[in-house]
Amino acid sequence: MNTRSLSFRLVTWYAGVLIIVFVLLGGLTLLLLQHYLEANLLDIQARRASQIGGTLVAHATRDGEDAMRQAVESLYSPEANDRFIRITREDGAVVYASGTPKAERFNPAQVPPLAAGAAAPASRKVSFADGALLIAARSAAAADGTHYRVEVGSSSSSAEATLRHVLMMLAVGLPVAVGVAVAGGFVLVRRSLDPVERIAVKAEEITQHNLSERLPLVHSGDELERLVVSLNHMIARLEAAMLGSKQFVADASHELRTPLTVMRGELESLAQDPIVGRETRESLGSVLEEVERLAKIVESLFALSRLDAGEAHAEWVRFDLAELAATTAEQMGLLATDKQVRVECDSTPGVTVQGDRARLKQVIVNLLDNAIKYTPAGGQVRLRVHREAGFGILEVSDDGIGIPPEALPHVFKRFFRVDVSRSRQQGGAGLGLAIVKSICTAHGAQVEVSSRAGGGSTFRVRQPLAGETAARA
Repeated sequence: MNTRSLSFRLVTWYAGVLIIVFVLLGGLTLLLLQHYLEANLLDIQARRASQIGGTLVAHATRDGEDAMRQAVESLYSPEANDRFIRITREDGAVVYASGTPKAERFNPAQVPPLAAGAAAPASRKVSFADGALLIAARSAAAADGTHYRVEVGSSSSSAEATLRHVLMMLAVGLPVAVGVAVAGGFVLVRRSLDPVERIAVKAEEITQHNLSERLPLVHSGDELERLVVSLNHMIARLEAAMLGSKQFVADASHELRTPLTVMRGELESLAQDPIVGRETRESLGSVLEEVERLAKIVESLFALSRLDAGEAHAEWVRFDLAELAATTAEQMGLLATDKQVRVECDSTPGVTVQGDRARLKQVIVNLLDNAIKYTPAGGQVRLRVHREAGFGILEVSDDGIGIPPEALPHVFKRFFRVDVSRSRQQGGAGLGLAIVKSICTAHGAQVEVSSRAGGGSTFRVRQPLAGETAARA
């Protein structure tokens, strides 16, 4: 799991906030429930104290306090019912005090008396080791005018049991609720980010060859929709710029071919004129070489413009890449012999691919020509074709001067030359490998290079076999 992803951070923040809210809500619920239960219990005790004062105390006299005590015992049975009842005269004398309850949750003797002259009615909470005692007090006047204070209390064990039950429910329910909410939040976040994922996938598919495609529009009316619209406008501007650039290169290459052909013909005729002196003929030869070089550059640019326009898809056929490589290596043998370089070809028959045979032959020619150029006399160039996991592999290796590591990422760029002076002397313009790259891209193939300075180079073309080309191209 990517902890730095947007979805993970959103779900984490969502889960954290949700847990805090649920914990606060659960704590507040417990506090409110505790307050409600205690207030309700005190209200019951207050009504019971008022009942005792209105029925028993009001009809008693100071001389009849024994009868009042007996009536409290017989009617309310505080010990059996786990209640606390105490009746006190206004002078502080205790007329009646209940005994220890059967459940022994509190000791009545440890309940402090109300201060003399304390305002009534009053309520209080007295804590014990086994719980708390909630007491309500009411004032009552006897028939002879004597004032009494009636205190009635009950243990808070029932309220505490209810609170423990609710706490257990919260302890079990809150994690489940948080888990369900977080899972739902994760699903919602993933669904919300699905358009972003589709946009990213589509953006990866758009290259200079399919700039007419656009990112999928999300009709959400928010910042994401505005971003997609802006990116599509940017792609449209890039498409217009690329089309203009490609059209310019194609037009310029096409227009330059005719004057260069005329110039070459005129220079050749002039160089063969017998009245031209030797020095002038040498100068004309040098100019003719530059014209030839310029013509090759124009032809390469014209080829690249046609590849960019999709011309490589026009004549696709199925053929044996190994047979094409062997034939091409044999044809390039004369050039290798002139440079005293040996070309070896190791081709496994049956490497059937699909594509433009002429263009793929151009790939082999360019790679072999490049290897022969930069391999010293007595060196060796190896051409190998074989199958590998659904792909046809074409490898061209040499014992040449190699390529410095810093230049490897740039060798397939147009007009890039590792050694400008050496490439110019050998007729290179930095377009051969760029053409190889464009042809491979048009065929859904990959071309890679590995090399080290002074240790030779290996170019490796990896093209899908016939039947898989359309799916991989």
